Amino acid sequence: MFLVLGIDAATWKVIKPNLEVLPNFRKLLDTCESGTIHLKEKPYSPPLWCGMFCGKGSEEHKHREYVVDGEVQTREDISVEFIWDVLDKRGYDIRALNVPFVVSPYNFNVEFEGIGFGLPTDEKEWNEELEKITEKIVELLKEGPDVLIAVFTSLDRIQHFHWGEPVVVEWYKKMDKRLGEILFETGFMDKEGNKLIIISDHGFCSFGEAKVQTLPKITKSGIEMKGDHHEDAILITKNVGYRIKRPQDVFNALEKEFR
Repeated sequence: MFLVLGIDAATWKVIKPNLEVLPNFRKLLDTCESGTIHLKEKPYSPPLWCGMFCGKGSEEHKHREYVVDGEVQTREDISVEFIWDVLDKRGYDIRALNVPFVVSPYNFNVEFEGIGFGLPTDEKEWNEELEKITEKIVELLKEGPDVLIAVFTSLDRIQHFHWGEPVVVEWYKKMDKRLGEILFETGFMDKEGNKLIIISDHGFCSFGEAKVQTLPKITKSGIEMKGDHHEDAILITKNVGYRIKRPQDVFNALEKEFR
């Protein structure tokens, strides 16, 4: 089985200094390959998640925003094939869960309704997303698809509003617990042939620190952003032969594995 776990906005800036309270991240770093993806494109979620799973840069897939000219963009507005389209045609059982290149996040061969239309905005919804997506992933792993792709989005929102606060580490601890439930408690990591990619679409930093500012300092509702996207994304892999140097290489790794 090939599992791809996306963690929107996950950053080594929080993970590595806090490994003593993130035991599952620590275990993964001890037993897997890990590195940093230095983004060449703007560190912005819609084009990055899209490119990650269609294998093309934004100039090719042309998907840059969730809303264009007042219209919410959908899968049908993006004229490319995604990895689930390609592998499904080849006869493989591939599932995709909560992939946030559009709003609400996209699902393939999975019945799932995201929390808050895929945009969890408060502590209650952040917790609900962690719980609901974890439960769905564990359920799908039991069904044994060839490929499962799933994405958590809550850390992005939390860090925008609370970057630099101790609460950020508390949410990484919650994410770490869920990784343990998915990867270790299910026995996924114990099965010799299983393959794993854990990846973020971008990293995170203090507002104004990144090379490219992705969002306004003050939201339309008057709330000040404390953090913003950074061009360094995380990568953890196990048993993946294809070298991943950019988001689009996730598509390439999967396509090569299932030729």
